[in-house]
Amino acid sequence: MSFSLDSARVAVIGGGPAGLMAAETLAGHGVQVHVYDAMPSVGRKFLMAGKGGMNITHSEALAPFLERYGSRRERIAPLLDAFGPDALRTWLRELGVETFVGSSGRVFPSDMKAAPMLRAWLHRLREAGVQFHMRHKWSGWASTSEDGAAHALRFDTPNGEQTISCDAVVFALGGASWPRLGSDAAWVPLMTSRDVPVTPLRPANCGFDADWSPYLRERFAGQPIKTVAISVTGVDGKVHNRQGEILLTETGLEGSLIYALSAPIRERILAGGEVTIALDLAPGLPLERIVEEVTRPRGSRSIASHLHGRIGIGGVKLALLHEILSKEAFADARGLAHAIKALPMRLLRARPIEEAISTAGGIPFEALDAHLMIDRMPGAFCAGEMLDWEAPTGGYLLTACFASGLVAGRGACAYLEAHGTSA
Repeated sequence: MSFSLDSARVAVIGGGPAGLMAAETLAGHGVQVHVYDAMPSVGRKFLMAGKGGMNITHSEALAPFLERYGSRRERIAPLLDAFGPDALRTWLRELGVETFVGSSGRVFPSDMKAAPMLRAWLHRLREAGVQFHMRHKWSGWASTSEDGAAHALRFDTPNGEQTISCDAVVFALGGASWPRLGSDAAWVPLMTSRDVPVTPLRPANCGFDADWSPYLRERFAGQPIKTVAISVTGVDGKVHNRQGEILLTETGLEGSLIYALSAPIRERILAGGEVTIALDLAPGLPLERIVEEVTRPRGSRSIASHLHGRIGIGGVKLALLHEILSKEAFADARGLAHAIKALPMRLLRARPIEEAISTAGGIPFEALDAHLMIDRMPGAFCAGEMLDWEAPTGGYLLTACFASGLVAGRGACAYLEAHGTSA
């Protein structure tokens, strides 16, 4: 007797991009899909990420694209083979969302918005038969399933605790950043109670604290520091160099350049308690040119006017030089020139994980099979930020979340076809 997937019921827990992609993949194979989410509506963090312009993926070649995933690139590669940035753009076009490549290589929907895309996607999912259950917070497993299904899951709901049965489950519960939007990491103790390993969650794409003077905080907090470069040596001895823009905050530094280097900075702080980065305030000029201009006689002009006129150093950049250098060091023209190219800046700690854009850590790939099924839990799959990986902003996070959801959904289909259902 042949087996049909339309007799199978799968629970997808988590309504972010990874969970919704798993749901779409399963529904496309005729599976009965039920999406559960603790929030009143799905995709809340996705919508928040799109407020400043929905950066959905990146247009760079696959080899450098994969490098963005650092030590996890070999684990992410098979996911992107299944659903990479080009496939994501094609999928969006089929959804009715056109995209364009920005000047930085980042890919955006033509209207730059997340909400229309999410509405179109949810409409398509409902048309495919996907059922949504909001304000259902997963609270663990029931001891047994009443109908003999493989999984019995408990949920806290407005109507009290409920237990649902399913033949397979896809967990896509996110990390620990922005808990008010649903990613509160409450799943961690539930997983570890079942002997599923979880690498401790850590902030990623985050800001860092520095010990600013009251003057710098009061006068310059909130100001961008444009066109700078950062050099930091990782715990493995590898030197990371990136150029971009940072933001001086009341507590330290944030911004796209800091986020891009948050992994090596964070790991150095974890290893040694703090880290000193080198900040190049004039990345467009070689050291020899800086030395030449700074040591040039300035006559009656102040050093501030001299620096601004000769090499464009002023405002917050000048304030940082005064903040970090002693009066003696600032008065040494040659030493000042070297500091402009490599200003030592001490960072003390990452900002709280609740403020981070994303998180590192989670269920390691080593605890999963190639289909993202948990080895200790047959029929249970994981996707998205629950997995132990990280990537910088720029579309890399979302691309891997979509891809992992698709792979987990396909894995669940393969599992059901191999093992049958309770029906």
